[in-house]
Amino acid sequence: MASQPVTWSSVIKAARGVLTTAQHTLTVFGLSAVAMIALLYSRPDFAKRVSDFLSPQHAMPAQVATANPAVQLVAARGADAVEIANDDKAANRPTRQQKYVTDWLSRRYRVAGDAANMLVTTAYSTAHEIKLDPLLILAVMAIESGLNPFAESPMGAQGLMQVMSKVHSDKFEEVGGSQAALNPVANIRVGALILKDYVKRTGSVEGALKSYVGAAAADDDSGYGSKVLTEYKRLKQVASGKNVPIYFPPAPAAAPSTTLAQKSASAPAKPDTASAESAHGSTQTGETVAGL
Repeated sequence: MASQPVTWSSVIKAARGVLTTAQHTLTVFGLSAVAMIALLYSRPDFAKRVSDFLSPQHAMPAQVATANPAVQLVAARGADAVEIANDDKAANRPTRQQKYVTDWLSRRYRVAGDAANMLVTTAYSTAHEIKLDPLLILAVMAIESGLNPFAESPMGAQGLMQVMSKVHSDKFEEVGGSQAALNPVANIRVGALILKDYVKRTGSVEGALKSYVGAAAADDDSGYGSKVLTEYKRLKQVASGKNVPIYFPPAPAAAPSTTLAQKSASAPAKPDTASAESAHGSTQTGETVAGL
């Protein structure tokens, strides 16, 4: 087929067609833009969503930057409080050693499990605070009162640690006064502080126990230190997971000392708690308290 010659009339016709199409397209876009502007103006919430959708990387930092500082502070403190609470729970969670000791003391001195757990937990927390071996504190409690928080000697020594509240009234002031002597927590704390002072003064556990029972100026303590150290040794074995019996044959009673200044006698322990190994006292000479 022969090609038709291009004329000016055909070129002009094609150009007019393109211009007409462009004009219609621009008209449609213009009307759409006007309609969108009107919609965004009448619906601010929709306009905000469109803006966030078109530029999310700018919207999120702006939201964080404009947050209320007070809210941020409360949130930070809340996170700190949760962390502290978790730390406290971990610190107060009984260890396997404490469970061994609690179970053994509960059976040996016939104390309810919950009560024994409270006494052991208090002894451990107090010992951690004042840097004293908790097993030594528990050994003194066992020999002094048989874990009876209401024990009282004829001379007025009271509670688990058999403390003379009149003599040590200054220490009781920090825990509610002398009337708190029968409070287990207060009694353990005051008794432990007294024992720690004697350890510093004498330089050994034996010397501290001799002073604690009021026999510092005497030649002997009537076997008191040997009893405590024997129980202390047993508690160490229990804490290490060893199977230690709860009954022991009674040892011969020692002659009473006439120079006990702190108290004439501690509250009587149960029959099976009065035993002592005479050889153990000599092996413990000069032993110092194991700090935590």
